[in-house]
Amino acid sequence: MGIVGNLSPEQLHSFNSQGFLVMESFASPEEIEALRNRMDGLLQDFDPSTTASIFSTKNQVKLTSEYFYESAEKISFFFEEKAFDDDGNLKQSKELSINKVGHALHEIDPVFKEFSCSQKFSSLLFSLGYKRPTIIQSMYIFKQPGIGGEVTPHQDNSFLYTEPRTCTGLWLALEDATTVNGCLWAIPESQKNGLVRRFIRGEDGVYFDKPSPSYDQKDFVPIEVKAGSLVVIHGDLIHQSFENQSPKSRHAYSLHVVDTDGCKWAEDNWIRRKVEPEPLYAS
Repeated sequence: MGIVGNLSPEQLHSFNSQGFLVMESFASPEEIEALRNRMDGLLQDFDPSTTASIFSTKNQVKLTSEYFYESAEKISFFFEEKAFDDDGNLKQSKELSINKVGHALHEIDPVFKEFSCSQKFSSLLFSLGYKRPTIIQSMYIFKQPGIGGEVTPHQDNSFLYTEPRTCTGLWLALEDATTVNGCLWAIPESQKNGLVRRFIRGEDGVYFDKPSPSYDQKDFVPIEVKAGSLVVIHGDLIHQSFENQSPKSRHAYSLHVVDTDGCKWAEDNWIRRKVEPEPLYAS
């Protein structure tokens, strides 16, 4: 029996018009607790001395280390820019210093895989027109209190490019996300203007093929959501988040999905492996 889409015509219209859709109560409190508890366990087992890799959306061209590349097929840990003092030591505990964990939680960890491959995700994706959707990366994002870094305006298709373009972002709030602790912001309908630039892997590392346009911050609207809400993000939508200067974290779990039916994965994407996996959502 085929998978039936779970979006209403009104939801589909809103997504196609605005470029994003908020689905409240997508994850249950029990599912949220399971994901957060599992991440607590992964952090507890992580030895910070094994890596000092820092994630920054402001300086992504510097992310050329093998640690970054290999994270596409591993569970890797990336620190906040402001996590270290001048001597290179963590200012606080590792639990409060990590920016994100990625990018293969959905493949490697049983708890995250079970949730990521659940039928409610597959139903959503088939509603959006996917034929053989495949999760290409997953991230647990912490947005740490006081030091949670800014994510500059971007489009997901820039990083995970297919021809034709098929990337969709699935951003699940594991805590309430507000303007105070660093919620998402987006420019409604900006997906209709197409892709601005690409993030390319070359012989000397990764780089953007064009400079970033200047955006008027007045065009952005906040996407404040309760824990358990899912934000569905069109691959061409311009979106961002600001630093978290509050005393409260803003945990989220993010998936990015592409189609593998009638679509070609760009070989110069930052993810080096050939992307023709078995789809995680079988119809």
